[in-house]
Amino acid sequence: MSILKTSIITVVISFFCLSLTAQEGVVRIQQDPKIDQLLKVYKKVNSEKGYYQIQVGFGNYEKALQLKSQVETDFPRWYSKIEFQEPTYRVRLGKFSDKLEAERKFEEVRKKYPNAMLLDPENTSR
Repeated sequence: MSILKTSIITVVISFFCLSLTAQEGVVRIQQDPKIDQLLKVYKKVNSEKGYYQIQVGFGNYEKALQLKSQVETDFPRWYSKIEFQEPTYRVRLGKFSDKLEAERKFEEVRKKYPNAMLLDPENTSR
């Protein structure tokens, strides 16, 4: 019985020793050179793309700061900013690439801010 046990243990240890030896190799990735050109075009198009935004309100700088603070409390996970367009500061919320999503969020915002306006990408500055 002890010879059988010793043989099994030897086989198991040998198996583990052989599986622990790693092989080294080199990985080569072959990719079409046009993929880099495609990525550049994709980045350029997306950098020029506008977003739907929701304008919550406007006024002087102090009023805009207060409104932005309130908006960040009401919608903490949304992008918000203050933009200056002569003669007032405007508080804008969100960056929506899809009109349907923007309209849904707009309805949510209008419950809290009834004077809010949904802005098309052409009407927002970056």
